[in-house]
Amino acid sequence: MVYELKVRKIGNSYGVVLPKEALATLRVKEGDTLTVTEAPHGLNLTASDPEFDKTMQVFESLSRRYRNALRELAK
Repeated sequence: MVYELKVRKIGNSYGVVLPKEALATLRVKEGDTLTVTEAPHGLNLTASDPEFDKTMQVFESLSRRYRNALRELAK
């Protein structure tokens, strides 16, 4: 699917309004977080998973604490 979006001024910033179909495809609703990443041929827009983000925060704290043990296990 291709969506044509217009850039609009919102206060001191700029934004785009996503159509309902795009929101349904991303499975997001108002207040959810979207992630924009650079890709070889443009940008990727993906929905952030709060549970995954929480899991990654736990992993990062544990990986710092147990970095030596993880380094040994990686050998």
